[in-house]
Amino acid sequence: MRANLLRSVVAIIVSFIGVITFSQDAGVFKPDSAKKELIATSINGSIKVDGSLDEAEWKLAKPSSQFIQIEPSQGGTPNFLTTVMVLFNRQYLYVGFICYDSLGKKAIRATDFRRDFGIRSHDHVAIAFDGFNDSRNAMALMSNAYGVQRDLLVFDDILTDVDWDGLWKVRTLRSNDNWTAEIAIPWQTLRYPRTTDSTQQWGFNAYRTRRLSNEINAFSAYPRNFSFTRMAYAGILKNLQPPPPKPNIRIQPYVLGSYDRYKNFPPTTDPEENNFRAGGDLKWAINPNTILDLTVNTDFAQADADRQVNNVTRFSVFFPERRQFFLENASLFGVGVRPNDDLSGGAMRIQPFFSRRIGLDDFGNPIPLDAGGRFVYRSSKRNAGLMAMRQRGSSTTPGTNFFVGRFSENFGQQNRIGGLVTLKNNDDVTNVVSAVDGFFRMGESHSLNTMIVHSNTSSNTFSGKKNGFAGYAQYYFTDNQWKIWLTESVVSKDFNPEMGFVSRNDVIGTTPGVFWYYRGNYLPFKNWIRAFEPGFFPEFYHQASTGKFVEGQWMINPVWLNFQKGGYFGYIINPTYQLLTEPFMPLGINISEGKYRYLRHQFYLSTDPSGVVSTNLTFDIGSYFNGKLNSWSATLNLAPSPHFYLQGQFNRNHFKEVGDPKTSTKVDLYTLSGRLALNPRLQLIGFYQKNSENDASNYNIRLSWEYQPLSYIYLVFNRRGFDNTQLKRQTEDHAIIKVSYLRQL
Repeated sequence: MRANLLRSVVAIIVSFIGVITFSQDAGVFKPDSAKKELIATSINGSIKVDGSLDEAEWKLAKPSSQFIQIEPSQGGTPNFLTTVMVLFNRQYLYVGFICYDSLGKKAIRATDFRRDFGIRSHDHVAIAFDGFNDSRNAMALMSNAYGVQRDLLVFDDILTDVDWDGLWKVRTLRSNDNWTAEIAIPWQTLRYPRTTDSTQQWGFNAYRTRRLSNEINAFSAYPRNFSFTRMAYAGILKNLQPPPPKPNIRIQPYVLGSYDRYKNFPPTTDPEENNFRAGGDLKWAINPNTILDLTVNTDFAQADADRQVNNVTRFSVFFPERRQFFLENASLFGVGVRPNDDLSGGAMRIQPFFSRRIGLDDFGNPIPLDAGGRFVYRSSKRNAGLMAMRQRGSSTTPGTNFFVGRFSENFGQQNRIGGLVTLKNNDDVTNVVSAVDGFFRMGESHSLNTMIVHSNTSSNTFSGKKNGFAGYAQYYFTDNQWKIWLTESVVSKDFNPEMGFVSRNDVIGTTPGVFWYYRGNYLPFKNWIRAFEPGFFPEFYHQASTGKFVEGQWMINPVWLNFQKGGYFGYIINPTYQLLTEPFMPLGINISEGKYRYLRHQFYLSTDPSGVVSTNLTFDIGSYFNGKLNSWSATLNLAPSPHFYLQGQFNRNHFKEVGDPKTSTKVDLYTLSGRLALNPRLQLIGFYQKNSENDASNYNIRLSWEYQPLSYIYLVFNRRGFDNTQLKRQTEDHAIIKVSYLRQL
C-alpha cells in the first residue's frame, strides 16, 4: 500500500509538471530581441578611484538611468533613480553608479564589512559581463554602499564560484541624497576574446538593491525568480576597445610562523612546537580561455574554521570548502546534485569530487600539501580542467596523490554533456571514480540535470576490488508563479567516492516537490506581506540492496509568508516513517533497529536581515522514533554599524525517552561570533563555541589586514578541544602570523 501511495504521489507531480511543460511559461518572458544598450566612453587620462565621480572624464560618459523594477513589481517603474556609466583607458575599465534616495544616508543598510557579503543584508550595486557573448558565462562584481566587495563567476546560471576573488578596486561615498560607487577593473582581470576588430561589445547587466524597501531595479529586465547573471537577458555594453588580451601572471608568495601547543596527545606528538615555513601560489592566464595555477607548500592558516554542528538526521553533515586555492573554479569540478537553500530538490547530495578530501582528515585537521597544480580551459564550446595534488605523508598516514580531470562539451543554447574522473592513490588504497553528466535547458523555465557515477576501490585491507554505482536525474520547472521538481537518485551499498561526498549509501531516493509563489489581489496585509509561498515536498527512500521502503517524509508546507522587509514566517508538518536496518546514534542516543512512525512540526521565523537588530528562530518539535525530540535554534544579530557586528546563537536538542534504553537528555550548542572592522581592509574576526555533548570549547580569532589589493597580513589564534578514545580531554592551541604578497605581472 505504501508503494502504491508513493507511485500515486509521484504520478500526480509528474502529471502536474506535464501540464505546465506543454503550456505557456506563466510569468516568464523571453529575452528581448532588441537588446538594451549602454555606450562605453574612451578617455586618455586616468581616474582617481575615491567614489566622488567628480573628475572631468566622468562628464564625458554617456550615462543610463533607464532601469526597470524586478522586485517587488516585475516590470514596474523604479521608485528610486539609479544611474550607471562606463569609461575606459588602456589600463582599466571604469564603472560609476549614482544611487539616488530621498532619505540619503538614513536609508542605507549594511550589517558588516565581510567580503562576499550577504546580499539580503546590504544596499548594493552589481555589474555582470559576458565578454564572449555566449549567454552562458558571467563575471559579476558587486559593492555595498561602504565599498565592500563581492565577486563571483557564473556558468549556465547554475554553477557559481562565489568565492572567486578578482583583482579590482571600488570606493564609495554617501551623501544626503545619494550614494556613489566608483569601480576600476584592470583589463587583465576581465575575460574577452582576441579579435581583429579593435571595437567590441559585451553582454552586460547592472542592478541595484535598496534594502530599506527591499526593491531591486536592473538595467536589463529579467524574470524575478532568475538571477541577473542569466546572460540571455543581458543588455549590451558597446564601443569597448580593450587592449589585446595577453598572458599575465599573478604570484602570491607567503611566509608563516606559528607556535603550536598540544595537551593529552600521544607521546609521539611534541607538546610544544615552533614552526616557520614559506610557500606560495602562481596564477598564469595563458590566454583568455586558459589558466594555470601552481602551488607549493600550500597553507590555509587564514581560512575560516569549521563550526560544530549537532546533527540528528541520518544524512551526513556537509562542511563547505573554505580554502581559497580550492574555491577558485570549484564549479567546474564540483558537478553533482545537492539540496538548495530554499529546501527544493531534495536532501540527497552526490558529488563525485569534493576538495575537502585533499589536505584535511575526517575531523577537519589540516594535512600538509607539498605541491599541486590546476589547469582550466573554458570557452563557448567546451570546458576542461585538470588538478593534481601531493599530500605529505607522516608516521600515521602515507603520502597520497590526488588527481581530478573534467571535460564538458556545450551545444545548443544552454546544453552540456561532460565527464569527470578522480584518482586517489597511496600505499594503502587506490580509488578511481568516473562520471558522465549532462545538463539540458528546455526553454526558459525547464531544465534537466543528470549524472551516472562508478567507483572502484582496491586496498591492502581486503582482497580483490569493490565496485559501486550512483546516479541521479533532476528536473526543474521554474517561473514567477511555480517551482516544481522531481529528483530520482540511487547510491549502491559499495559506492565509495574517496575524493567525493555522498549523503548516504545503499539508497534509492525519490523527491518530488512543488512551491507556489502567490502575489495576487487576495493576498492580505500587502504593506507587510509580499508573497504567500506554500509547498509540498515529500521524500521517499528505498534500500538499494533489498528494495525495502526505509524512509518516508511527507513534508507539507501550508504556510510560508515572505515579508516586504525581507523576513519570513513558515510552518511545515512532517509525518515520517523510518525503517532502521541498523542502529542509529544521533548525539550519543542509541536507537535500535525497527519500524518507527512519528510526526514533527517545524516553525521558521526571520526578521529583516538588514536591521540593526535581527533574529532567526527555528522550532522543530514532536515525536521522534520511539520518544520525543524538541529542537530549537535562536540567532540574534546586532549590527549598530557596519564597523561592528555581533551574533549569538543557541541550539538545543531535548530528547525525551528516546532510544534503547529510553533516554532523556539535553544537548546544547552555544556560539558567539563577531567582526570589528576599521574599514573593508582591516578587520578583527572571531567566534567561540561550546558544546555540551562533549563539553568541548573551540575558538578562532583572526586579525586581517589587506595592505594592498589581495595582499594580506594575518594574525590567527585557534583552539580546538575534543575527547579521544581514552576519554581524555585533548586540546590544541595555535598562534600564527602569516604575510602574503600579490604581484600581477
